[in-house]
Amino acid sequence: MKKAVAAKKQETDGPSPSKLIDGRIKELGDWRGETLKRVRALIKEADPEVVEAWKWRGVPVWEHDGIICTGETYKEVVKLTFAKGAALDDATGLFNSSLDGNVRRAIDIREGEKINEKALKALIRAAVELNATKKKPAKKRSA
Repeated sequence: MKKAVAAKKQETDGPSPSKLIDGRIKELGDWRGETLKRVRALIKEADPEVVEAWKWRGVPVWEHDGIICTGETYKEVVKLTFAKGAALDDATGLFNSSLDGNVRRAIDIREGEKINEKALKALIRAAVELNATKKKPAKKRSA
């Protein structure tokens, strides 16, 4: 039990997830950082109540009643992976990666590519709405 408390304390003692994401953007210092910064702004515009997290040893994550998406950076792409992307209506065809899975879908953004901002924000809102409908009901307390 002491280990769990110590691990939780260590998590809260470090920089906030938002600061860690700021650091990643600055550390990249190229088109990937700019793309991650722009995507982050669009996510916040689409859902002002979004919560930023830092998981899996350095992956920016955006959550609202569950994970909306992650923002991974690779040499050739910035990848937005939607946790429940397969369940979302992607009428504009933003999803262009991880299309064969049963649950996730991703958007790979390459250097110089324009982001369909309106469509991305609609997808973010749809993911938030899906998370809200899948939210587990609170447990009833017995008397």
